[in-house]
Amino acid sequence: MDSIHKIEGEEAQAPAAEALQRAAAIMARLRAPGGCPWDREQTFDTIKRHTLEETYEVFDAIERRAWPDLKDELGDLLLQVLFYAQMAAEAGYFDLRDVAENLSAKLVRRHPHIFASTVATDSDAVLRNWEQIKVEEKKFKPAATSLLDDIPRSMPATLEASKLGSRAAKVGFDWPNADGLFDKLAEETAELHAEIARADTDKIEAEFGDLLFTTMNLARHLNVDAESALRRSNAKFRARFASMERASGGADQLKALSPDQLERLWSQAKSEAPPAETTD
Repeated sequence: MDSIHKIEGEEAQAPAAEALQRAAAIMARLRAPGGCPWDREQTFDTIKRHTLEETYEVFDAIERRAWPDLKDELGDLLLQVLFYAQMAAEAGYFDLRDVAENLSAKLVRRHPHIFASTVATDSDAVLRNWEQIKVEEKKFKPAATSLLDDIPRSMPATLEASKLGSRAAKVGFDWPNADGLFDKLAEETAELHAEIARADTDKIEAEFGDLLFTTMNLARHLNVDAESALRRSNAKFRARFASMERASGGADQLKALSPDQLERLWSQAKSEAPPAETTD
């Protein structure tokens, strides 16, 4: 498709392309004979955990609105792409150019309202077109035995749970609204209490998982990003606990306090005005 190769403003991206090419060349040198011993030892499996860590560090920089840090973290995330592409090239699977060209073709194919004659006047229409195009693309892939087969089990559990619920909802297997999910939460909580009373550790874990799964579905119905919501609560807990430490004179002093004294410090921390959130 000509539009892939004639994108407006493409010439202005030449410096970026040159920088990326240099980074790829450095990665190839590190992996080459006589290169870095650590880099040469890495495999797809050993790099995976670093990819997840770098992704969360990108999230953290965005939430802190730390733009210089974000630039650095995006570089670290790009390193993961370069690593995988270089190892794939060495194995004869594909190379970085294949990755970039595949992405370019997908972006053009999934934006017919920009690169073809399809009309999309709002974001909802764009998403409907996107989903329909994905359906068409799947016709050329090996047939899946389940509607859920293409949802990776390796993704973070909160995201996997949300995607499983969304996919099942497409065939009508879903709660009609959030009200039913509150009832389900109460049911799952009661089942967890029952297993705790029986002291069956395996069933406790299973029921706790069911409770979390229901919570993820509730988040989906409320249009809440569960990961962002939990990270926000984590940050709030950090701030309140730090307030408790300051009020008591430090962590060592906290250890000497009674549960009632700790609860009073917690209530005091909760009453303090939270730091202003950045919304830009």
